[in-house]
Parts: sequence; C-alpha cells; structure tokens
Amino acid sequence: MTLEAFADTIVPGEKRSPGDEAVAGAASGGGAVAAGAVELLETPAAGLASALGDLARLLNEHARAYADQHGIDLAASLPPFVSLPFPYRTALVGILTAPAHPEREVWVSVALFSNMAFDTAAHMHTLDALAAGHPGLTAMGFSAPQDDGLWRFPVYSYGRELARLHPATTSTGSPA
Repeated sequence: MTLEAFADTIVPGEKRSPGDEAVAGAASGGGAVAAGAVELLETPAAGLASALGDLARLLNEHARAYADQHGIDLAASLPPFVSLPFPYRTALVGILTAPAHPEREVWVSVALFSNMAFDTAAHMHTLDALAAGHPGLTAMGFSAPQDDGLWRFPVYSYGRELARLHPATTSTGSPA
C-alpha cells in the first residue's frame, strides 16, 4: 500500500474504489498504480524486489517524521505515508528526491519505475498491455499493430522520409 501511494504521487490517478486509501484520486483516469508500477518494481529485472519491504518501511519512517514536524495527524489504521494527504505526500517526495538528500538515488529510482510503468508498460508485452487498456499507452494514443501483429507507419512523423531505404534491406526490414 505504501509503495502504491508513492507511485500514485509520481503519476496520480483516480481511486480504484471509494475505499481506496493508497490512490489519492488526484487525477482522472488511471495513473502509475493502475499502470502496474508495483508489479514492475516486483520484477527481478527492476533489481529492487528484495528491498521493497525495507523501502516501504523507510518511506513510512520519513512520513512519520514529516507529519510530526508539520503537525499532521496520521490515521493509526494506515501506513504513515498512505495517511498523508496528497499535497503532503508530494512535498515529502520532493524532499526525498532533492539533489541534497542522501537517499535521493533510491527514491529517484522508484519514481523512474513508476513513470516507466505508466509510459511503457515495461512489465508487460505491449500487445497484452494494449488489449488490457493500459492507462499510459491509452493516454498517449499508442496505436495498435496491424492485423499481422506488426507496427507500420505509412505517414512519416516528420512529414517526409528522412533517408532512403538501403538497397540490401529485406522485405521484413532487416539488413541483408
């Protein structure tokens, strides 16, 4: 729940249900949590899976200290970071990711994975993400492939061809 709240602070989204405490509901549509930020963090490729429990504990320690410093009452039934109202979550994440903070690298890494989950669905096959209506790919207007499963772009993004096709290129687009 704590890591979901962190991811939601990075790329906010709407609550998944009325009782959702981790997602603050600061934006419409799906954010990092709906995009699978925690699932991406849990993958071995992210390199953080074994540290996630410690990261959640540390983030909650920072949240408790921040709340004490600013006179914010926290709900005893929730992890401290989750209990922080969204503007305070945002302020705390700003402190943790500031250049002078000694733990900056780890919090920036977690923030980057939250963005990566939203921007690329890195933990999923792109076709599966599109079929599931992945919120980030949908928000960006990522197009579906053609019927054969390949992406082709008949209109050049710059409005013109930038280079001629190499004469040894095969019909599949590979160099000979």
